[in-house]
This record gives sequence, structure tokens and C-alpha cells, in this order.
Amino acid sequence: MTMAQQQSDAHAETEQAAEVGQPMATESGQPVNAHTEVAGHGGDHHDGGAFPPFDSTTYGSQLLWLAITFGLLYYIMSKVALPRIANILEVRRDRIASDLGEAERLKRETDEAIASYEQSLAEARQKAHGIAHTAREEAKTQFDAEFAKVEADIAKQLTAADEKITAVKTAAMGEVDAIAQSTTEAILEKLLGSGVAKKDIAAAVSAAKAN
Repeated sequence: MTMAQQQSDAHAETEQAAEVGQPMATESGQPVNAHTEVAGHGGDHHDGGAFPPFDSTTYGSQLLWLAITFGLLYYIMSKVALPRIANILEVRRDRIASDLGEAERLKRETDEAIASYEQSLAEARQKAHGIAHTAREEAKTQFDAEFAKVEADIAKQLTAADEKITAVKTAAMGEVDAIAQSTTEAILEKLLGSGVAKKDIAAAVSAAKAN
């Protein structure tokens, strides 16, 4: 039997013993527990190794994957995220500029409306003052005309009254003379018992009225 066949048979026995949980014999004839050996071998390997990120033998691959990851991340950021962020900022800047322009336009229109309102108000006040002054002048002119008319009517009525009073006075005075003459004539006739000439009575009345 060759060496290879012996090793193959030994390996097969070892596997069978491991499957049934029985100890296997070494070349010296002492049994060996397969689980203990495997566990010990694994423990030796773990204790002898280092943490993968700190293993100097993997620095090259780590740097390579770091460069690949950074490149992919940079490509994604530059092609996807950054353009979207720039677009959002551009839209926001345009909206702010549009809002500022609209606010400026509204402010300008408001200022123009206020100026127009103040100008219209000043013109209305000036027009109102003019209308009031014109109305006062017209009222004064009309009042003066009415007052002159009333004065003319009063003067006319006074003149007519004076004329009427003069006529009444003249008529009364004429009647007084006649009454005086008749009364004097009656008194003299009663006193003297005879009539007196009317000419003498008239002369006496005129002399008495003169005194």
C-alpha cells in the first residue's frame, strides 16, 4: 500500500470517527477527539490573527476600495445630488428675486396711488374753496341786489306814505279851517245874537292860525 492510500484511509477513518463522535487513533495509537482538535486549531488561528482593518497585509485592497467608494460617491454627488441642490437653489433664488421685484412693483404702485390720491385731494380742496368763494360772492351779490331792491321798495313806500300823509294833512287842515270858521260863526252868533260876516270870521281864523 502506498503512502497516499494510507493517508486517504486515515482521513476517511478520521471523518467517520468525527461523525459518530468517537475518538480517533493517531499513529502512536492514542485516541484524539476530533472536535477538540478542530476547536484548538481554530482557536490557535484566531489568536494568531489581527483585526482586518488593522491588518497591514490588506492595506492595499482597503485603499483601493476606499478610492473606488469615494469615486462612486463623488460621481453620484456631482451628477445627481449637487445638480438637484443647485437647481433647487436656483429656483429659490429666482423665486426670491421675483418676489422682491413684485414687492418693489407693488410698493411703487402704492406710492403712485398715494401721490395721485394726495394730488386729487389737494385739487378737490382747492376746487371746494373756489366753489365756496364763488358761492359766497354770488350770495353776497344776490343779497346786495335783494337788499337794494328792498330799500328801493321801502323808499318808494315811504315816499308814497309821505305823500299820503301830506295829502291827508292838507285835507285835514282844510277841514280844520272850515270847522273853525263854522264853529266861530256859531259862537259869535250865539254870543252876539246876530250873524257876522264870513270874511271877517275867515280873517280872524287865519290870524289865529298864524299866531
